Amino acid sequence: MKVLMVIAPKGYRDEEFSKSAEVFEKNGVAYDVASTAAGDCEGMMGSVQNASLAVADAKEADYDALVICGGIGARDFLWTHEPLIELVKQFNAKGKVIGAICLAPVILAYARVLDGIKATVFDTPASVELLRQSGAKYVKEAVVSDKNIVTGDHPVASVKFAQEILAKLN
Repeated sequence: MKVLMVIAPKGYRDEEFSKSAEVFEKNGVAYDVASTAAGDCEGMMGSVQNASLAVADAKEADYDALVICGGIGARDFLWTHEPLIELVKQFNAKGKVIGAICLAPVILAYARVLDGIKATVFDTPASVELLRQSGAKYVKEAVVSDKNIVTGDHPVASVKFAQEILAKLN
């Protein structure tokens, strides 16, 4: 089993990545890290994580799930990143697990995969409105799971978010 974890090149939420990665590692799930370009990425809290590949070079067929971490960098670099939007659409078309936490669920809204789906997001007027405009049924909860999609609202939900993704993979 293998997951593709996507983080912003700057401003990803450190614990959303690290706690999710820890849950996957403890359960024998391998993962690759991607960003807008390969190379070192800086978290909001100061950690540095290497992205081994660019999202544009990632192939849906190589992974069982797509997990997108949030943070202010998700808004700044990932919300409208076309290669990521396309990858989300490919994973969804195959019914594969897609997870997005914090501000990252907006990417799923831009990919138009949330129509009729219950989802949560870090609660800002813009993020909630973008989810609603995409047809999502916004739910103000820590973690929401509907069909193949898992969304989380805040960094403190990182472990529960990753565990829900794991449950869907099993």
